Amino acid sequence: MLRRGSLGLRGIALFMSLISLILTASNKHGYWNFDKFEEYRYMLAVAALSSLYTVVQVFRQVHELFTGKSLMRPKTEGLIDFVGDQVVAYLLISSTSSAIPPTDRMREVTTNIFTDSAAAGIAFSFFAFCCLALSAVISGYKLSTQTYTPMNILDS
Repeated sequence: MLRRGSLGLRGIALFMSLISLILTASNKHGYWNFDKFEEYRYMLAVAALSSLYTVVQVFRQVHELFTGKSLMRPKTEGLIDFVGDQVVAYLLISSTSSAIPPTDRMREVTTNIFTDSAAAGIAFSFFAFCCLALSAVISGYKLSTQTYTPMNILDS
């Protein structure tokens, strides 16, 4: 149940990150261009990183689901899942919150296709954050339920 829930959340996060990436990268309308704003460039970079991270995680989880074999040791896998979900979720909310003020300022003056696309990209980035934050909760639970034995130096 937890594996499928985690896979589903990461799959949705992948979809949301890709949509945010596409909306942000294609947001060039007349004089307005996302390249002129460092906040949108930051959001684009984080959306690309989030897409890359989630596609690797989804691939790994689908591989494990169909073959029954893990690509990594369970302890390493749990730690990478937890830390990766935490870091990428933090980056998503950070980039989302940095892109909101310039969009809000522009929308006070005029509402056009540029600000609408920026707002949509921000919304999808936020939804990707929500999915990865929930996935981080599941990863944290799985990590906390693993049993650890003291490491023997001679076992290496």
